Formats: sequence, C-alpha cells, structure tokens
Amino acid sequence: MGLIFAKLWSLFGSQEHKVIIVGLDNAGKTTILYQFLMNEVVHTSPTIGSNVEEIVVKNTHFLMWDIGGQESLRSSWNTYYSNTEFIILVVDSIDRERLSVTKEELYRMLAHEDLRKAAVLIFANKQDMKGCMTAAEISAYLTLSSIKDHPWHIQSCCALTGEGLCQGLEWMTSRIGVR
Repeated sequence: MGLIFAKLWSLFGSQEHKVIIVGLDNAGKTTILYQFLMNEVVHTSPTIGSNVEEIVVKNTHFLMWDIGGQESLRSSWNTYYSNTEFIILVVDSIDRERLSVTKEELYRMLAHEDLRKAAVLIFANKQDMKGCMTAAEISAYLTLSSIKDHPWHIQSCCALTGEGLCQGLEWMTSRIGVR
C-alpha cells in the first residue's frame, strides 16, 4: 500500500527540479542561494565543494546545488550535471577581465551530454556597482543569441538586495514542463 501511495504522490505531488548554480569565484552564487532561502544576506566564505538547499516557489520545489567556482574546482563541475534541469550561471558584472573565462565555462557546460536538456538562467549580478556591465552587454559578450539548443534568459540582479532574483525564479517556473 505504501508503494502505491508513493507512486501516486510522485505523479501528482510536488516534483523536485535539480538546479546547479555555477560561476566564477566571487560572482555571488552563495549569496544568491541564501537570498532565495532566507531573503537575507548571509556572510559567506569561498565555497569548497558545494552547498545544497531546497527552495520552494509556488509549490515548485527546486533542489539548488551551489558549486564552488575557484579555478581548481571547475573541472569537477561535471560531477553535478546528472539530472540537472536548470543551470543558473552567476556573472560578476564588474569583472570584465574574467568574462572570457565565464564564456569558456558556459560553452563547455552546454556541450556536455548530461546538460543537453537544461535551461539556462544567467544572473548579471552586482548591478548596484558603479561601472558594471549591463545585462545586454554581458549577453552580447557571451553571444547568448547564438545558443539555439537551450532555452536561456539573462536577468540583471543584485544578490545583496535581492533585486531581480524573483524574476529569474519566475522564468524558471515558467519553463517547467515546456520541453
């Protein structure tokens, strides 16, 4: 009887959607994760490995994996790709020097077999900083318009205030079941 109930619950109950949050170190990945979870800024230190939290938006459950972005950790990102439905790429809108590295990592991920069905949300973070690149500038530099085999969306945001984060989550929830 328990097995039947579990099967029915999996069909009609809330389903969990796996999300990986990636980006270079100091982009704001962990700050965004905890802004989603607690709606407040939490003091963070560089992530070694990953943090994982469940975020619920309008009865939609996202299991979010925040993965460390230091250069030495990026080669292990692919160990998190299995069953991923959404990639959140966090870009530091001030860090112009490393945007080419972000672009390389993005296209390496998109070429991976385990991510062939994943949708991509790009957060252009730190929009509150003077001299930051706009979402349009980042989109052009990353040549997002050339991505044809993955749904994608770029969203300006500020992890510290939470501005723009809800719009990104709304885009993700609108993508559920659209494949």
